Amino acid sequence: MTQTMKIAFQGEPGANSHIAISDAYPTAEAMPCATFEDALSAISSGEADLGMIPIENSVAGRVADIHHLLPTSKLFIVGEWFLPIRHQLVAVPGAKLEDIKTVESHVHALGQCRRIIRKFGLKPIVAGDTAGSARVVAQRGDKSCAAIASRLAAQIYGLDILAEDIEDEAHNTTRFVVLAREPRWAAQGSGQLVTTFVFRVRNLPAALYKALGGFATNGVNMTKLESYMVDGNFFATQFYADVEGHPEDRGLAFALDELKFFSREFRIVGVYPGHPFRATFSER
Repeated sequence: MTQTMKIAFQGEPGANSHIAISDAYPTAEAMPCATFEDALSAISSGEADLGMIPIENSVAGRVADIHHLLPTSKLFIVGEWFLPIRHQLVAVPGAKLEDIKTVESHVHALGQCRRIIRKFGLKPIVAGDTAGSARVVAQRGDKSCAAIASRLAAQIYGLDILAEDIEDEAHNTTRFVVLAREPRWAAQGSGQLVTTFVFRVRNLPAALYKALGGFATNGVNMTKLESYMVDGNFFATQFYADVEGHPEDRGLAFALDELKFFSREFRIVGVYPGHPFRATFSER
């Protein structure tokens, strides 16, 4: 008998991470976790087979918690998924738009729906996540309270959708990474690939400039570079990067050799297929 794959996510049933799991792995069991730490722990312990974790959003930017947690988690990226985010204004059955006085949701969701909040003069209330807000509104049963959540959350908690697709920006998209306990490098030459790695440069003049020079001279496209402090130390900076290609490709191999020479720490976090959504990255 084949055991159903479990995929951990942060949030409550109906969260956007839950939707990403349903889209990417339709037969998997989504496993809700209260925090990102809990989700990563579930993967590490074997309680979950994989994790679906948001890492950046086209409107809100990076998910800072993950950039700090991922390098120390000892987990590996084995895939990615891009999910267009569609927010719904939801309330208890029978409520009308003119009844609504307050709207609650995750701070990012509230920020991504400012226009409709202003239009109807609603009081925004920051909550832990979108799906949790929908659950609370359903339990409260107050027709003056609404939440910003997904269609799935409205369905799960028995809420009506009072206004559809209320996000300010149509391009609102979240990128998720799929995490596993063991590395699963995609095969070289198997299509568009992404290599993700973290590194810390040596304390030398122009070390970062020299470390990254090899990517330019070898024609490697770097699609993401993030920096953040390590352990609250202003002078200890770690970098997270995504590049196109496989580490055994000639150009990327040379670039990584040069990077390692000027780095005190270096680790490849994953080599995985690029999602088809990347085809939309080209500048117009």
